[in-house]
Amino acid sequence: MADGALELLTYSALYPNSLQPRHGIFVAQRLSQLMADCGVSARVMAPVPWFPSRAPMFGQYGVYAGVPREESYGGLQVFHPRFAVVPKLSWQISPWLLYQATRGLAARLHRARPYAVIDAHFFYPDGVAAVLLGRELGVPVTITARGSDITEMPDYRLPRRWIQWAGQHAQEIITVCAALRERLVELGVPGEKVTVLRNGVDLERFSPGDRRAARAALDIHGPMLLSVGNLIELKGHHLIIDALRALPQHTLLIIGSGPERQALERRAREQGVAHRTRFVGLVAQSELRQYYTAADALVLASSREGWANVLLEAMACGTPVVATRVWGTPEVVAAPAAGVLIDARSAVGIAAGVARLAAAALTREATRAYAENFSWRDTSVGQMEVFSRAIARHHGGRL
Repeated sequence: MADGALELLTYSALYPNSLQPRHGIFVAQRLSQLMADCGVSARVMAPVPWFPSRAPMFGQYGVYAGVPREESYGGLQVFHPRFAVVPKLSWQISPWLLYQATRGLAARLHRARPYAVIDAHFFYPDGVAAVLLGRELGVPVTITARGSDITEMPDYRLPRRWIQWAGQHAQEIITVCAALRERLVELGVPGEKVTVLRNGVDLERFSPGDRRAARAALDIHGPMLLSVGNLIELKGHHLIIDALRALPQHTLLIIGSGPERQALERRAREQGVAHRTRFVGLVAQSELRQYYTAADALVLASSREGWANVLLEAMACGTPVVATRVWGTPEVVAAPAAGVLIDARSAVGIAAGVARLAAAALTREATRAYAENFSWRDTSVGQMEVFSRAIARHHGGRL
């Protein structure tokens, strides 16, 4: 490690590409910050499902056919090998499919410029496949657990066995919150291997702005709530829509896309709040600051979260949050200046949480000051320590 920059292979099927710039953006953000803070060198292997074409018959999945096999993205060399998708079976054997699809390329890249560590993101299936690669190539492996890979997948017998195996054979493991670490230990993963490294926030990109100008640009009058995330059931957008009935002065803006859009629009009409619900669609990272700045509160009604980056993004802009008390969220919303946690994941609970937040009369300066405790620097330093331990463990305790 002293002879030059640490060489990483970042391995994750959830990573942005030129056609899906928001796909796994949080993985790319952490890697970018690590490179900036610590000067590591990295290549990225981000496998995508194989589809023969972008024909309409393949729906939204057809976009994968257009993803280049290799590209420069965010200043990094990114490879997109294809892996097979087997209907009704892939989710159980996907670690093996990923491994088989990437082993040849991984070996060629390693011969050309050896990596010191394979750094995998998401335990299942990516982390399992990375451990298989590491054992074949003789390279130490670290895995980052981020959320549903640990909160949901171990409920299924075969994925649970894969996760337990990978946990035993990976050299080091990172979790984005303490709750995920506890779950891994419950599954039998050695606790001495597991380090909690929370995500950070870009305090320059997400910073307080001119609130009056932001509200005027978005044509906001009166209290405004913001909900950000994929339009799927677990994010709880439908509950926030229902809560509007008890919040007659509030407007709700929803940022995101997904399969539940039409159902959510219908729900807003049925609840009689469609005129106060605005579906914004996808918004570029560079434009999110305006929405956070304009909002009175970010509401996150998820049923599960590892570490929700949107919470810190909002706080960094001075906007407090109302969020469900699930998994890692209490570790993000850990002081009064951050906002309010709710125990009841319901419309009633959300409306009550919004009322509690209003009564607290937080200053946006206090919320911003809280967010400043979550810069990326500490996380980057922690990663370097994890990589050093992984290399030492791989070589029997010798660097």
